[in-house]
Amino acid sequence: MRMRKAAATQRLKLTARVACMALCLAAWPANGAFAQTRTAPPQGANAAPPLPTPEPLESPPPYERQLLRLAEILGALAWLTELCGDRPGDQWRQQMATLMEAEAATTRRRERLAGSYNRGFRGYSAMHRRCTPSAQLVITRFLDEGGRIARDVANRFSG
Repeated sequence: MRMRKAAATQRLKLTARVACMALCLAAWPANGAFAQTRTAPPQGANAAPPLPTPEPLESPPPYERQLLRLAEILGALAWLTELCGDRPGDQWRQQMATLMEAEAATTRRRERLAGSYNRGFRGYSAMHRRCTPSAQLVITRFLDEGGRIARDVANRFSG
């Protein structure tokens, strides 16, 4: 009997709390009359620096996917050609720098292109530790694919 009274008292208290919250929410002004206002921070040595202005959102160009693939190929070629001694990898790094200079107008775009380059470089450096016939075949295929992508993008989208 005593347990039933305790449970009933608990339910009654909970119901009262919920009803009180509902009344408070219903009475809350919808027009924001109680909204907090901000005061301007003091101008002086302890003032916080202004927040950086966010970069405007830009839609990627229609050839974005091809450029990201080309950047990944350049990263792979930088590793593989250095590994096989065909050409210095710096040639492909320079090509990537030129691509980024021409195409990376925003920080976000620059990060995406650099990320693709690094993914290609790291992926092939993890798989190939020495020059093998397989690595040489990959170089040949990437040279063909990279050239094809560069020509397609230039022919379709250059003005």
